[in-house]
Amino acid sequence: MQRLTLAGGIPDQLRGSIVALGNFDGFHLGHQAVVGRAVARAFHERRPVIVATFDPHPVKFFKPAVPPFRLTNLDQREALFAHAGADAMLVFEFGPELASMDAEEFVAEVLGRSIGAAGVVTGDDFSFGKGRKGDAALLAAVGADHGIAAEAVPQVVLDGERISSGRIREALIAGDIGTATRMLSRDYAIEGVVQPGDRRGRELGYPTANVTLGDYLRPKYGIYAVRVTLDDGSEHPGVASLGVRPTFEPPEELLEAHLFGFDGDLYGRKIDVALHAFIREERKFDSAEALVAEMKKDEAAARELLAID
Repeated sequence: MQRLTLAGGIPDQLRGSIVALGNFDGFHLGHQAVVGRAVARAFHERRPVIVATFDPHPVKFFKPAVPPFRLTNLDQREALFAHAGADAMLVFEFGPELASMDAEEFVAEVLGRSIGAAGVVTGDDFSFGKGRKGDAALLAAVGADHGIAAEAVPQVVLDGERISSGRIREALIAGDIGTATRMLSRDYAIEGVVQPGDRRGRELGYPTANVTLGDYLRPKYGIYAVRVTLDDGSEHPGVASLGVRPTFEPPEELLEAHLFGFDGDLYGRKIDVALHAFIREERKFDSAEALVAEMKKDEAAARELLAID
């Protein structure tokens, strides 16, 4: 799996690709349908597949003060695209040049000349170009003039509504992990490097791997049953606190995961914490003893939700 940029150029062996084009933040079932169609077309036409995504997200470019909302980082997307069958991920570095580019120019210069795409697959609601004036119909019409066969994939519906990254964000903020999981087809996961902490968890009998939230969306603060994947590929069940630790001063926003039965050193290692189920909201306790008593209940609840002894 290769990670490409326009500045770095497209290798000769990847020109003539079928390009799946979109933001693909979260890579939910709707995104998977788009990439799946691109992979199927490429297989029949014996072409490679490139999945093109944007970073930073255009919303972040136009509204830099917007609160963090990302569902996936680039490393996660690259892994998901590779698993779906893509040969490469192309990262459009969204800045003033792309923001001011007309839709017709984007098709001709970027998709045609720079990438050399033979075909492009998008969702039927995809928009692009200056002022978001480009849509699937324009892409098909202008693409045809440049030898690019464009195709739009119909929306994917769950519970009578179109699956979208926005719906997933709403579910996560509400603590509705089940709905988010169904739309994503997997548990929502936060990836990060384990940071040194104050070792308070170890003192309480629950050592934790602490990860900052960075640009990720903030799901509902609280306690979660989780599955943690380490950088060696091993997966470990556990329980995690996501929030500001109201029992302790000063408040600090962290994702703190306790891995059941694990006693190794994780500092400096990249981990992936998948939120499997919401257990309870975070709250302030009057004493360490009261907190530990509740943590034992949280552990029992997490073990039951994860179906482990």
